Amino acid sequence: MPDAETVLLWAGALAGVSGLVAVLVRFARAAARTWERVDQFVDDWYGQPERAGVPARPGVLERVARIEQELCPDEGGSLRAAVDEANRRLARLCPDEPDAGPPAGG
Repeated sequence: MPDAETVLLWAGALAGVSGLVAVLVRFARAAARTWERVDQFVDDWYGQPERAGVPARPGVLERVARIEQELCPDEGGSLRAAVDEANRRLARLCPDEPDAGPPAGG
């Protein structure tokens, strides 16, 4: 029969190893969650190619280029050209009137 000191020593060692394993498992889980988020960010940044049943997703830089293209005037295909044309039409329908002063009944 082992003496009490030996039993306490082994129990303390087992508790210490168990605590260390628990800390390492928690750290590994947190690292896995962080890595998953980083992986999702990288996928969103660079985009995803088309695969069976799933359309391609453009990356951030491609999306910014598309937005920049829409904001530059061209021969009528961009959003900027459409807004400019709407402003020209509105200016023809409602020419600027001189300030008539305060409204009547005031």
